[in-house]
Amino acid sequence: MNKNIAVIRGDGIGPEIVAQALLVLNRVAELYGHSFHYTDVDMGGCAIDKWGNPLPEEMLQKCISSDSVLLGAVGGNKWNNFPSHMRPEKGLLRLRAGMGVYSNNRPAKIWPQLASASPLKASIVEKGIDFIIVRELIGGIYFGEHKTEEIDGQPTAIDILTYNEAEIERIGRIGFETAQKRNKQLCSVEKSNVLDSSRLWKSVMHRLATEYPDVTLTDMLVDNCAMQIVKNPSQFDVIVTENMFGDILSDEASMITGSIGMIPSSSLGSSSCGLYEPIHGSAPDIAGKDIANPIGTILSAAMMLRFSFDMPQEADCIENAVSKLLDAGYRTADIMPSDPSESQNCKQIGCSECGKFICDYLKKL
Repeated sequence: MNKNIAVIRGDGIGPEIVAQALLVLNRVAELYGHSFHYTDVDMGGCAIDKWGNPLPEEMLQKCISSDSVLLGAVGGNKWNNFPSHMRPEKGLLRLRAGMGVYSNNRPAKIWPQLASASPLKASIVEKGIDFIIVRELIGGIYFGEHKTEEIDGQPTAIDILTYNEAEIERIGRIGFETAQKRNKQLCSVEKSNVLDSSRLWKSVMHRLATEYPDVTLTDMLVDNCAMQIVKNPSQFDVIVTENMFGDILSDEASMITGSIGMIPSSSLGSSSCGLYEPIHGSAPDIAGKDIANPIGTILSAAMMLRFSFDMPQEADCIENAVSKLLDAGYRTADIMPSDPSESQNCKQIGCSECGKFICDYLKKL
């Protein structure tokens, strides 16, 4: 099978971690007889430096015309003081909107080999952490009107949060359909005791629930959800929520699994062309030092094979190789145990070594 992949290496550690993911994809292609063709796309700080634009239209079109997009990370201190329309993150928002990827799916799953790395008590981790957050991605306050103006003699910032019924319904259906494929438990997270947008959200979700009688729907306020994720994460199967709440909760969920460097994500819309990226940032402080963890990016590539290319065996092949790497005791710096009694059975490796070893562990299923 031939597939065209747009590759955004991005900023900071982005080029390093993407390089390892491409090594793994190339090895999978060899094992299974596929051809993956890569088109480099500039986005983020590197695009600002090169083109004076965080995402030139030509680059966006390359992404839209591809079969899927693999992204490393964008941003960094270098561009922090740029005007808002020239920030690297603006390119990412434009990419999501341009591709029409309205559903961001972030799994929070602890690898058994890394259970001790979770900041939660062992008694909580032992109950299991395996849920997914379905986040609405191209609506809400991030895409509303933003302005600062003088009111009553004072600079006043205004950010508008807007959702319509159709936007809520389409992400709600993704939540229900995801739950149907898992344990049929869906938790809808909002702030309906305060926000009109959340009251509409809750109303739409309960209307949709009548169409999915096999799924149990529960409601939870976002502040309570933030507490429950650290108190009793095993209660969750699928969480569906709006853009800003999902952004915050998914970062919290990633940390209880031990390392943000291990977590992949997919962003999908009405077509199979998706955007795949690790959930961590560009980490400019460690860029070029060959110590970044590429596993989140490699697992994002596995999600691309599974959800956009209909290659479940190939995705399983990658995930099995990651598990074998961890079984063998190999750890990048961020997942290296701090306890000497545990670290004596582990060996710290760099970014490029990690990619190489995962390639070595790849076996056709």
